[in-house]
Amino acid sequence: MVAKGPDFNRANRTASLSALAPLGYSVRSRPFHDLVIAAMRPLRTLLAVLFGAALQLSANATAAPMKLDQYLALSGPAPSASFAYGPAPSQYAELFLPTGKGPFPVALLVHGGCWTRQFGGITQLRNMAGALAARGIAVWNVEYRRVDEDGGGYPGMYHDMHAALDTLAAQAPQQRLDLNRIVAVGHSAGGQLVQWIAGRARIPHTSELYRATPLKVARIVSLGGLADLRNEASLIKASCGRETAQLAGTPSQARPDVFADTNAAELIPNGSRTWLVTGELDTIAPPRVAHDFARRAQAAGDQAEVVILPGASHYDEVAATSPAWPQVLGVIETALGIPADRPAAR
Repeated sequence: MVAKGPDFNRANRTASLSALAPLGYSVRSRPFHDLVIAAMRPLRTLLAVLFGAALQLSANATAAPMKLDQYLALSGPAPSASFAYGPAPSQYAELFLPTGKGPFPVALLVHGGCWTRQFGGITQLRNMAGALAARGIAVWNVEYRRVDEDGGGYPGMYHDMHAALDTLAAQAPQQRLDLNRIVAVGHSAGGQLVQWIAGRARIPHTSELYRATPLKVARIVSLGGLADLRNEASLIKASCGRETAQLAGTPSQARPDVFADTNAAELIPNGSRTWLVTGELDTIAPPRVAHDFARRAQAAGDQAEVVILPGASHYDEVAATSPAWPQVLGVIETALGIPADRPAAR
């Protein structure tokens, strides 16, 4: 083997560059040197961009999907204020205000947990709430009565949604909230509730859940939502252990169809636009669920689109620390009409 030291490399480089001599360039001339440097700059920039993209793809590919215990450990900043909308311990909402004068766009957050206290709740969504407030978005983070609480499940949790939204509307002027720019974001069981919120105007007048003039929320982001109580009853039972009666009540002569006022899929079309965002590896609400609901909504005349988060689990969908968060944030800001290149609030 022949050793190839610095002198060999220098000579080899000079011989290669000399090939351009017939074009009128000298390897020792300053113009030639500047030409080579200028020609290299775009290539170096391209290589840097490609390298950064490769690192991001590698990080996303190697990040393990979030598990339940990691989700339960999520936390965030304390709210700016809390507001009771009823006498029960779980009847309240937390307000997270950005810095600045406002008026602020609003994200209404409704947590999941299989409609039970067993799997966390409002505390975990503070993680997302803090991240949204840092982007200049006010957050109304709603707690509600679940099936294992007095008055929870059907019909209580639906009344809780009404009351939480009424309280939001009442607080909006004082808190500098722009309710013309509002999106409802729900995770899992909360996805069912925010998709139900979009259809409140279609609830039959004979239902105890009917409200004459509900606050209109026409932009919905459902994160791993289990919204179709009728068609997904078996999945809801398998994933969460919930019976239809807990979520929709039992049939009676006065109310023979329990889904007519509780099932988001029965309350369309309602003029909403829904983003159904689901982790690729979500086993609680698999991507098929999102696609099925989107097809029903589109067939009825509403706008609905599916967003699949690569490599993400059911719990990555709501974690601001997850590799999936930039994509989730992008959907929320799109729903609010916020430009993608807008900087964070200061």
